[in-house]
This record gives sequence, C-alpha cells and structure tokens, in this order.
Amino acid sequence: MNRINRPGDLAVFALLTITIAANAFAQGPRFTPPVQSAVVSEDGSVTFRVRAGEAEAVQFVSSDLAEAGQGMAMEKDDQGVWELKVGPVKSGTYRYRFNIDGVAVNDPANGSVSESNGNTWSMVHVPGAEWMDTRDVPHGAVAELVYHSKSIDRVRRMHVYTPPGYERHADKTYPVFYLLHGAFDCDDSWTTVGRAGFILDNLIAAGNAEPMIVVMPAGHTGPFRFGRDQLPVDEFTQDFEGDIVPQIESRYRVRKDRASRAIAGLSMGGAQTLNVAIRNLDHYAYVGVFSSGVFGINGGGFGGNNGPSWEEQHADALNDAKLKAGLKLVWFATGKDDFLIQTSQSTVEMLKKHQFDVTYKETAGGHTWENWREYLHEYSQHLFRENAQPVPLSQAEPKQQP
Repeated sequence: MNRINRPGDLAVFALLTITIAANAFAQGPRFTPPVQSAVVSEDGSVTFRVRAGEAEAVQFVSSDLAEAGQGMAMEKDDQGVWELKVGPVKSGTYRYRFNIDGVAVNDPANGSVSESNGNTWSMVHVPGAEWMDTRDVPHGAVAELVYHSKSIDRVRRMHVYTPPGYERHADKTYPVFYLLHGAFDCDDSWTTVGRAGFILDNLIAAGNAEPMIVVMPAGHTGPFRFGRDQLPVDEFTQDFEGDIVPQIESRYRVRKDRASRAIAGLSMGGAQTLNVAIRNLDHYAYVGVFSSGVFGINGGGFGGNNGPSWEEQHADALNDAKLKAGLKLVWFATGKDDFLIQTSQSTVEMLKKHQFDVTYKETAGGHTWENWREYLHEYSQHLFRENAQPVPLSQAEPKQQP
C-alpha cells in the first residue's frame, strides 16, 4: 500500500479532497434554509410562513382568530415561501393550519400542536397575559392516563393535572375538579389551547386558588356528528360514573367528600356536566357551565321534542331540598354573542325555578376559547375555598392589549 509521507504530498492530498467535496456539493441538491414560522413580534403580530414552491394558492386558516374568517390569502416570494403577517392580536393561544391548493396542512415549521376531535392543529401562543403565560412559578404536571373502560368496553384516555409539589407530599390529599371539553375538541384541548395547567399554576402560585387535581376526560365515546337527535351523552355518563371517577379515586390522592369535588364544562361539556351533576348532586359541591345549558330546552335543536323533557327526567333531583343544602356554587357564564346564549339563559331560569341559587354572568364575545380560558380562571378561584373573592382579570395584571 502506498503511503503519503512528505509534507508536500499531504498538502496536495488535502487540496484534492476539498476540491472533490466541493464539486460533489455543487452538483448535488442545493441547501434549502429552514423556514421560520409562527414568529411572534413584540407588538403582538404573528408571521406565518410555509415553503410550497409548486402550490398555486395557499391560505391561512384559524378557528380561533376571528379576522381569519374563512381563510386569509398568503403571498409567495421568489424562493417559494408563502408568508402572512397577522395582527397585532390579543394575548392568547391560537390554533391554525394552512390550506395548500385545497389540502389542509399543519405548519411543518412549528412543533406545537393541539389535538381536536379527529384531527390536529398547529398552535401559537402570543404572550402578554400573565395569568395564562408560562411564568417563573412552580409548575404542576399533566399526564395522559390510558385506561380500559369496563362500562363501555373500550380503551379510553384522559388528561390529569397534578399541582406543584404533588409528587413530594405522599401523605397529602387534594380536592378534585372534573373539567369537560366541547364538541369539536378532545381531552387534550384544555391543556393545550385552553392553557389549563398554566392558568392553575399561576393562580396557585399567587394564592388565588387551592392546589387541586384537575381531570380532563374524553367527552366523545365514538364518532360525533351534529344533528337534531339528542347528543350521545349516555355512554359518556356511564364511563364517567363507572370508570373515570373510580380510576381517579384509586390512582390519585383525591378527597372523596362532596365539598372536595367540583365539575364544569364548556358547550357540549357543559351539557354533560349538568347530566352528571344533577343525577349525582350529593357528590358535587361546585357545578360550572360555560357557554352552555340543557340542549334543546328552547325546543328543537339537539334535544328534540320526543319523550319527557330534561327537566321532567330530573324532576326528583331538581326538587330535592336536601341535595341543595350541600351545594356551594352553581356558576354559569356565556358570551353575549354566543349562539347558545338563549340556552344558557333558559337553563338558568329553569334551575332558579327549582330554587337553585345560580350565579350567572354574561361577558363580551362569543363561543370561543378566549372566553373559556377566562371562565376557567375565574371559576377555579371559587373552588374549595370559603367566601372566595376571585381576582378579576382587570386586576390580575396590567392591561397589555395591542
């Protein structure tokens, strides 16, 4: 075998190697710099980008940004990168995707995603709201709990938030809050686009909420479609009572008395909350309904007109004065532009007719996560505390609107 021994030979060999490598690189595929997308500027505007050089049209689509409407056209540069700058937008978390020549595509340059009912969305958080931002405070943990539901004979999943310090205090027990999602979402939604873990972290750190375990189950037990028939809540109620609650009470250090249990939900989850809570009213001291009520209470819609009404089906519980004695809070909130506002109003009126002491508030806005995060922030401050005085958002932080 020939050996290269002389310094001159070494220099020639090194130069030859570099030349061969350079020629190979020049003849091969050109390096394509990565695209930076979901870039948040200091003024609260967000720039979205996607490389799709062969596409004829690309739109930005968001279910959470009102200005996106049915889609916003993006513009292509000479490198084949489509770009759109949105905002400034209000502090919060927003789901989005791209429509590339009619195909829905998540942002390949953004690893942050939120699961929904049957699909996923890319997600961007615009900071500036301290009550839900990721701050330098003790943080809890969110676990995905997979279990087999004996009640409906299938494998299921739920998310469970445990507060800061849970793993270090093996002798401490905690109150439990069951938090339900809406029809277009899943058990992942409250902890991603809903920011539930961060909202609770910040409240607990400020002393404005009790450390608690928050259980976020999957509200869908199978394929879901809107229609005029009643929502398929029966299987969920069976799973909730027969498997979810027993799983939590056997695997987590939760208190099992009525005063240490709360439940709330948004939209579909609000209707499910009422179904679970009213038939088990001796188990829950706190009941919250966000942008919802008894579906079909005003006639038509989800509830239909066949058979006894929801009120008639639950008459015994609604009229039982003893059950109301241990009920600490029934809390409703909805936006003035919410399409379910009349459902909320009629449900509140019906409960008051049965002598329930209901707290009801109407806020600005509609059927959006912008409202539901705020409702969670306020409702959580009421839980498991005597004479709680929730800190409103206007006092929780300086206004940081764009």
